[in-house]
Amino acid sequence: MNILNILSIIFLKFIITNAQFDPHWKEGRNTIVHLFEWKFRDIAEECEKFLAPRGFAGVQVSPVTENVIIKNRPWWERYQPVSYIIESRSGNESEFAEMTRRCNAVGIRIYPDVVINHMSGARGYGLAGSEAKTEIFSFPAVPYSNLDFNTGCSINNYDNAIEVRNCALSGLPDLNQGKEYVRDKIVEYLNRLIDLGSAGLRVDACKHMWPGDLEIIYKRLHNLNTSHGFPENARPFLTQEVIDLDSHPNGRTISKYEYIGLGTVTEFKFSAEIGKLFNGKNQLQWTRNFGSDWGMLPSDRALTFVDNHDNQRGHGAGGADILTYKNPRPYKMATAFHLAWPYGISRIMSSFAFDNTDEGPPMDDKGDIISPKINEEGACTNGWVCEHRWRQIYNMVEFKNVVKDTPVANWWDNTKNQIAFSRGNRGFIVFNGDNFDMNEWFTTGLPAGIYCDVISGSKNGTSCTGKSMTVFDDSRAFVSIANSDEDGVRAYHIGAKL
Repeated sequence: MNILNILSIIFLKFIITNAQFDPHWKEGRNTIVHLFEWKFRDIAEECEKFLAPRGFAGVQVSPVTENVIIKNRPWWERYQPVSYIIESRSGNESEFAEMTRRCNAVGIRIYPDVVINHMSGARGYGLAGSEAKTEIFSFPAVPYSNLDFNTGCSINNYDNAIEVRNCALSGLPDLNQGKEYVRDKIVEYLNRLIDLGSAGLRVDACKHMWPGDLEIIYKRLHNLNTSHGFPENARPFLTQEVIDLDSHPNGRTISKYEYIGLGTVTEFKFSAEIGKLFNGKNQLQWTRNFGSDWGMLPSDRALTFVDNHDNQRGHGAGGADILTYKNPRPYKMATAFHLAWPYGISRIMSSFAFDNTDEGPPMDDKGDIISPKINEEGACTNGWVCEHRWRQIYNMVEFKNVVKDTPVANWWDNTKNQIAFSRGNRGFIVFNGDNFDMNEWFTTGLPAGIYCDVISGSKNGTSCTGKSMTVFDDSRAFVSIANSDEDGVRAYHIGAKL
């Protein structure tokens, strides 16, 4: 065999083994949004009318399988599967298929959240009529029996890897992914989602499953469906939920680093640290190397977020450090930094309002989800928060698209909580995290001209609807951010140049 053939084989093997890290975004797009608890029909419409025009890349969808119906319909019932039938409050299989078709047609990729670690911890029935006989480990609609579960123990010691992976999490019947039959059923379900047009999967509770079992399951997944516009032999994007805040690979018995060879991993440390920064518990001046140097995963293996559906409710990791829509000013600043800084695979949260941590999405008297209503300003009402429709956030999605693949340059800080940096010669952003006004001259890296601030407004023809910045021939500009301003950040890019 000649050297060219050998190199071709090595290259092909590299492509195959690394394909699960590709989110299959349309060229020029960079950001996933989690439309938490949205219905499939509403997601399809949002893809067409808002997400695609605004340059979003993909949507994470709440678990789609039939779950047990629980009194008062808490959000977490979606994580209590009784079967692998695609039938949830978001819709049925045909509606799911229609959503993926419509979203893929406009370049928005779909990533369902999948629950394969366990089945329902509550006895009852699902929306499709399937029964969960939890006390005897019987789920006849799959079917699973007591032979398919790890039984006889619950997780008490998170420093015991065997216990964490082989025992019940919070009373949820723990599936044994080491059994071939269980793998068969899981693979059959996941492949159904892929065949229906999904671009990838968000895999729940991976910390509670053995990496070796997951590897076997992942290798059996189908290639993406070419009828949805995916190329031949494209592999599904995988992102795995592993809660691990430790800064060292050997920090605890189970580490996020054990999973990065299989797919990307949810980087909860990013969420906790960015919360501390914009909560005032740490100083912004230290962010010039924010990312892997802070004990986070390599950038191409990290799914990053300011908050997610768990930790915005105090579950998971981060505690009081986590910023949410309930703290809008620092939340928007943190999200602006998230989307301006070149680290990780970005996902933003789109929530519904809640007053208690169990509260489910807006619903009618029958427990059916109520669709978000959009007002004249483009914001959601009737109980939906829809952070992705906040101007300060969707305009930063565009900023991220414009500055893609450019380096951080022209760093400036005041040795406290005021920072600024450019992304090459395509974008410039300034933060005032101090409790006093900022009035500074900066080297922006931008060509001379007038630029609209995309935080306070947008470019509208030949004018700005918000503030603006004049860049002179030496690339310098003056920026002012008052401590009393609605937002403590300004952002400019060449797409917003007059």
